[in-house]
Amino acid sequence: MATISIASEIKKVLPQIKLGCIEASVSIEPSSDELNQWMNKQLEQIQVALTPETIRQTSTVKATKDAYRALGKDPNRYRPAAESLMRRIANGKGLYQISNAVDVLNYISIKTGLSICGYDAHLIDGDICLGIGKTDEPYEGIGRGAVNIEVLPVFRDENGAFGTPTSDSTRTMITEKTTDILYILMSFDGDSELENALNETVELLTTHSKATNINTYYI
Repeated sequence: MATISIASEIKKVLPQIKLGCIEASVSIEPSSDELNQWMNKQLEQIQVALTPETIRQTSTVKATKDAYRALGKDPNRYRPAAESLMRRIANGKGLYQISNAVDVLNYISIKTGLSICGYDAHLIDGDICLGIGKTDEPYEGIGRGAVNIEVLPVFRDENGAFGTPTSDSTRTMITEKTTDILYILMSFDGDSELENALNETVELLTTHSKATNINTYYI
């Protein structure tokens, strides 16, 4: 797997940033009835406590939005993915059903408020570096079309930008053809929630996506 690093340019602005990474081989399938029923039950309980105010005050969401502001990005216009998902649940719209591995990722993001980036590992070329988005840097977000990633936190490989906490890219998206994944859980306030989120994600991937060859680590 590629080496992952954090560029000094973003570390200077966001010294508390920490990444929790999961590499695994998986079997991508539609989510089972068992997984859907379990997640729906969990989300019903989570929804009770979700309001616009409680979402804003969730420590992980607040830390991500503060990080966006520190970099010069409006977090209300370019909402972190976790906040967007939490708002969706609060409005009673339920969770998107995409696939077993992606649904697990979205569930953990809703539960913890951490924006989790999920990629097909074989579509990443070379080493990975987390930096700051550049002016007019090309980026195609999943279901969003062209996204202005200027001054967003951005993951890049040898072919350029492929991931942000606002939207993953179409270039490295997980599909039914994916056999190996890389998940990166992004925390902007150090260890808060990161270890528990990483462990639960691994547990759910193992149970519902037949995950093997699992490797977890922190950066």
